[in-house]
Amino acid sequence: MGMMESLAQLHEEAEARLKKCDTPEELEQSLVEILGRSGKLTAILRTMGKLGKDERASVGAYANRVKASLEAVVAEKRAALNAIAKQKRFEKEAVDVTAPGALNQPLGRLHPMTQTYREIRNALVGMGFSMFDGPEIELDDNNFTLLNLPKDHPARDMQDTFYINDNVVLRTHTSPCEIRALTTLKPPFRLMMPGRVFRVDEVDASHSPVFFQIEGFVVDKGLTLGDLKGILDSFVHTVFGPDVKTRLRPSYFPFTEPSAELDISCSICGGKGCRVCKGTGWIEILGCGVTNPHEIENCGYDPHEWTGLAFGLGVDRMTSLKFGINDIRLEYENDARFLRQF
Repeated sequence: MGMMESLAQLHEEAEARLKKCDTPEELEQSLVEILGRSGKLTAILRTMGKLGKDERASVGAYANRVKASLEAVVAEKRAALNAIAKQKRFEKEAVDVTAPGALNQPLGRLHPMTQTYREIRNALVGMGFSMFDGPEIELDDNNFTLLNLPKDHPARDMQDTFYINDNVVLRTHTSPCEIRALTTLKPPFRLMMPGRVFRVDEVDASHSPVFFQIEGFVVDKGLTLGDLKGILDSFVHTVFGPDVKTRLRPSYFPFTEPSAELDISCSICGGKGCRVCKGTGWIEILGCGVTNPHEIENCGYDPHEWTGLAFGLGVDRMTSLKFGINDIRLEYENDARFLRQF
């Protein structure tokens, strides 16, 4: 077989081989085997020294055309393979925004205190209460004096207070919101007042220097303790269920008169007596009462015309009762092992 025939056969076979390559790696390997230093075309050209001058010129020209043709095939094939690879990469990285979400994604959980707060809030909002907020850094007058706790009142000792100065404190309860409501809103109104409160307490299983309260405050004409009992019964049945019983026990708070504490039948034993309710069948959940006339008068209203009803509860204590948590510190430490149980 002559040199020209060998080049023609190589051209045909090499072109067919290059066009069949499926990957860039396979294409480069074929290119080396055909056009490289040890390639088939190079091997043929090394025998040109045996040819005559005229024949060597024509064979050389033809060999250059074969090489150029094969290089063009390689360039075209390389571009096609790169386009395919780019398309596959795009398809792999593309996000179908219309596809349904993955069902196996881990979901977060609401903190048990958040769950309890929302349940209390929804119950009160469902009863017609509106949200009212006040600052955590409060005037001594709003936190104590206008709530019928003047400077020399012994009941101030009931609450160990963080003082910023003589006239400014970290609020010890949410009751200062009552003063702000009476001095900024026109009654009648029905308000719920959530927020953090602060007291100088050592941290233990039942005490924390920072905790969360919700206060309910209703001001209208002709209200009685019976109205308060009805509000609280409706609230308890919404949060704890219709079978839970309630009772009011006489108590003392400087800003209410008369004052009471609300007990509910133990949700653990159904009122039969257990370790949680200390064998009594009852659990205290909140303090309440008819607003002291002095507080109404301090805010510029006639206590003979307007009456207030107030009740306050600790969200952390309610959370403990609802979920059977025996240490308040667990509710504030945010230990993931604890929170996963809810």
